[in-house]
Amino acid sequence: MGNTHRQQEPSSEGQLQNTLKNRHVTMIALGGIIGAGLFVGSGAVINSTGPAAVISYILSGTLMFLVMRMIGEMAVAHPTAGSISEYARAGLGNWAGFSVGWLYWYMWVIVAAIEAVAGAGILVNYFPNIPPWVLCLVLLVILTLTNLYSVKSFAETEFWFASIKIFAIIFFIAFGAIYLLGFWPGEASPGFSNLYSTGGFFPNGMVAALIGSVTVLFSMGGAEIATIAAAESDQPAKYAAKATNQVMYRIFLFYVVSVFIIVAIVPWNFEFAGVAIQSPFAIALKQLGLPFAPFIMEVVVLTAVLSSLNSCLYITSRSLFTLTKQGDAPKFLVKLNKRGVPVRAILAGTAFGYVGVVLNYFFPETVFLFLINSAGATMLFYYLILAFAQVRLRRRLEKESPEKLKLKMWLFPYLSYVTILWMFGVIAAMIWIPGTRSQVYLSLVSFGAILVAYMIRSKNSKQAQEMDEFVDQPLKVVK
Repeated sequence: MGNTHRQQEPSSEGQLQNTLKNRHVTMIALGGIIGAGLFVGSGAVINSTGPAAVISYILSGTLMFLVMRMIGEMAVAHPTAGSISEYARAGLGNWAGFSVGWLYWYMWVIVAAIEAVAGAGILVNYFPNIPPWVLCLVLLVILTLTNLYSVKSFAETEFWFASIKIFAIIFFIAFGAIYLLGFWPGEASPGFSNLYSTGGFFPNGMVAALIGSVTVLFSMGGAEIATIAAAESDQPAKYAAKATNQVMYRIFLFYVVSVFIIVAIVPWNFEFAGVAIQSPFAIALKQLGLPFAPFIMEVVVLTAVLSSLNSCLYITSRSLFTLTKQGDAPKFLVKLNKRGVPVRAILAGTAFGYVGVVLNYFFPETVFLFLINSAGATMLFYYLILAFAQVRLRRRLEKESPEKLKLKMWLFPYLSYVTILWMFGVIAAMIWIPGTRSQVYLSLVSFGAILVAYMIRSKNSKQAQEMDEFVDQPLKVVK
C-alpha cells in the first residue's frame, strides 16, 4: 500500500516510481543499445575495415559481454536508481561516484544529440525541402515531451519502439540468410563471394579490423541501462539479473549476425554515408528485390533511432537525479512533479541535444561524425572505474553478504582483471591510432575537469561543515 501511495503522490524530492515491468526493463535496455550505432554507424565501419567488420564486432561484443556481466553482478546485489555511479561510490569512494555520474551524464547527452542528428539524416530522404536541423529539433521536442509526461508513457513508447526494431532485425537476418544460400526467388545470389572477392576478407589489413573495434565498442555502449531501469520496477534485483542475461546474448547476436549478412550481400566499398544518411540494412534489402522493402527498413531505422534517443533522455535524467540526491549536482534538479517525473533533470539532459541542432544547421555533412568523436574514450573511462569497483565490492560481498551474489562474474578475479587490461589496451590503441588520438586527449580533459570539480566541491563541503561546527559550538556551551 505504501508503494502505491508513493506512486500516486510523490514528494517533490521523493523517490522515483516503481511502475516498470520486466518487459519494459528489457526493451529499455535494448532500445538504448540498438540505435544509430548499428543501423547507421555500421556503414562507416564496413567502409573502413571491409568484410573484417565482423571481427571488429566480435571483439567489441566480447568486451561488452564481460563489462555487462560485471555491472550486472553489482546491479543484482545493490539495485538502485541511477545505479552505476552508486556502484563506483560504494566500491571506490565519493570521488568515483561523482566522476562516473558526471562522465555518464556527459556521455549520454552527446549520444542523444547523435541519435537526433541521425534521425534527421534519415528523414531528409523523405522531406528534402525541410532543413535537417529543423527535423532534428522536431524529434527532440517530441521525445522530450514523451519523457516529461510520465515514466509509464516513456516505458510504453520505448517498448513498442524497441519491439519494432528487434522484429525487423530478426526478419532481416532470416531473409538475408535465405538470399545468401540461394533460395531467394528471382534474384541471383552472390553467395558469400563479397567476403573475399574485393581485396579479400581484410582489404585494409588486420590492423583496420582492430581499429574498427574501437568505433564499434562505442556503438555497443548502453546495455547497462537495464540495471538503471530495473530500479524503477516492482522487483529490481530480479529484473536486473534477467535483463542483464537477455541483453548480453541478444545484442551480441543482433550485432554480429546482422553485420555479417550486410557484408555478404553488399560490397564493402559501397559508399554508405552522406548528408542524407543511408542505412546499410536498407541498401542490403534493395539487393533482394522486395517491393517497398528499403522504405520499410528506413522506417524501422528511424524507429530505432527514436527508440535510442528516447532511452538517452531517460538515462540522462536518472543519472542527474542520482547525482543531485548525493549532493553532487544542484539540489533544485531533484524535484519531481505529481507524476513522479524529474522534469528539471530531463530538461537539463536535453540541453546538448539542442547544441546538436545548431551544429546540424552549420555543418550538416560532418556533424554526425563530429559528435561521435566528441564522446571519445569517455565510456571506457567510466567502465574502467566500474570494473575496479566490481573487484572491490565482490571481495567485500564475499566476506560480509555472500547471499547477495546471485549473479556472479565468471572466473573471478581473473576474468575481471582481463577485462580491465583489455580496456586499457583499447585506450592505448586509440592513442596509437592518429585518427582517434585526439578523442582520448579530449576525454582526458573532460575527466580532469570533473576531478577538479570534485576537489572544489569537497573543499567547499569541508569548509561548510567546519563553519557549521563553529556556529554550533556556543550552543553546546550554553547547554
